[in-house]
Amino acid sequence: MSPEPIRVLLADADALQREGWRRIVDAQPDLEVVAEVPDGVQALAVLRRVPVDVAVVDARMPRLGGVQVTATVATDARIRLTQHAPVTRVVLVTATDLDRFATSGREAGADRVLYKDAEPEVLLRAIRDAGALRRVPPA
Repeated sequence: MSPEPIRVLLADADALQREGWRRIVDAQPDLEVVAEVPDGVQALAVLRRVPVDVAVVDARMPRLGGVQVTATVATDARIRLTQHAPVTRVVLVTATDLDRFATSGREAGADRVLYKDAEPEVLLRAIRDAGALRRVPPA
């Protein structure tokens, strides 16, 4: 029996970007996109009601940016009830300012920070690595 696929949320204002990520992720037998959203407020709403192992979140989104989403994931009581321990892992992506977002993203709790145009293999590795952390039983 094969393990459950890693459940992925894609959050980016650009529908074309989300579609590209979806095609890459859904082509993998061990990964499954469970939701796509165009902003951080909707990302948090999904996380409050849908089990997600890894959220791929753009650093710059309307209404609520990816760093704020990342920081909220670990502290929001409704997300913690839906996701159980350990909480959803976050891969933060950015089109610019990787150094700045790497620092603020990691301080907020992101597992990885990547450029949006990273090679598909880099994105998939980041999702799988973060998903492996999510699936480790709590101590």
